[in-house]
Amino acid sequence: MPFINERLMEQAESRPPPVTPGARASRFQFEPDQVMARLSARIVGQDPVLADLEAMLTRIKADISDPERPLAVHLFVGPTGVGKTETVRLLAEALHGRADALCRVDMNTLAQEHYAAALIGAPPGYVGSKEGHTLLDEERLRGTFRKPGVVLFDEIEKADVRVIRALMNVLDHGRLALSAGTRELDFRNSLIFMTSNLGAREAQTRLARYRRGWRRWLALRPTATERIPEQAVREYFDPEFINRIDRIHYFQPLDPQRADGLLEMELDRLADRLQRRDVSLSWQPAARSRFRAGQDIRYGARDLRRRLRNELEPKVAAAMFSHPDIHRFLVRTTGGTLEVVPVMETDPRDGLRHTT
Repeated sequence: MPFINERLMEQAESRPPPVTPGARASRFQFEPDQVMARLSARIVGQDPVLADLEAMLTRIKADISDPERPLAVHLFVGPTGVGKTETVRLLAEALHGRADALCRVDMNTLAQEHYAAALIGAPPGYVGSKEGHTLLDEERLRGTFRKPGVVLFDEIEKADVRVIRALMNVLDHGRLALSAGTRELDFRNSLIFMTSNLGAREAQTRLARYRRGWRRWLALRPTATERIPEQAVREYFDPEFINRIDRIHYFQPLDPQRADGLLEMELDRLADRLQRRDVSLSWQPAARSRFRAGQDIRYGARDLRRRLRNELEPKVAAAMFSHPDIHRFLVRTTGGTLEVVPVMETDPRDGLRHTT
């Protein structure tokens, strides 16, 4: 009886949550510090952004937001691979238990004017107008009484300007009337996030000069570099669009000193996936250094993730199939070649014994 179960779940979520003695009541069933613990463990080098998000979550938890607007409207600006999209995914995971529990629209697929119909539905008289089809997932964007919905408009600058303007009423009043006039999407219980790479390439080029040139010895702060994305955003978007955004966050390029932390984070994610297959990895120091030294920090976590996927994971998979009864493997380098070999038993001299 899936329909009845869904109705019972909705009724359970609409009831006020139990009040803990000594705690302030809130209809929202999440703890900002627990959400931020998850984000802080996975997002590297963006402490100011995380601090602002914690303040936003605390305000929402208090349930003092304007009831006629979305709960929050934030724009994430920065270069690729620094954690903009990942931050939203982790937030959805912390709130709803799944990283895909969000309404995500890749705006680079809406690069032409007529694609506005993909958001607001076909105009009256056109095919599909009566059905009111839209790319937006109404259930995910609406959320529940106890948990806000999460909406992500990814790479928003790549959509046609008219598509972006179609969102203005959403950002201001939290409602989107479909063209056919048959129904209206409600964003007033939504956290709306947008991402953009505007100004990122120019900022990274200038930052590279600061890091290579004589200025690095003087510990100069490249304030002009930090202003480039801000200027790009204000030149590209209309003032009335920017005026509807609660907060613009500027993600910083990853510092080379953060490379070790980024590697450990990606290896931990791989270890979690392998654990589901009852497999674990041990690392020879030289093998770990191979990935640490080869990182291209310009492309952030995506470059490292791509290298692990292309260079390491195929070897791990081959070793798993070649040795189906072995659950522990050693990652090593031999003559400059990366190898994954099975660990047979413990050797008191070096802690590992493996086949050759």
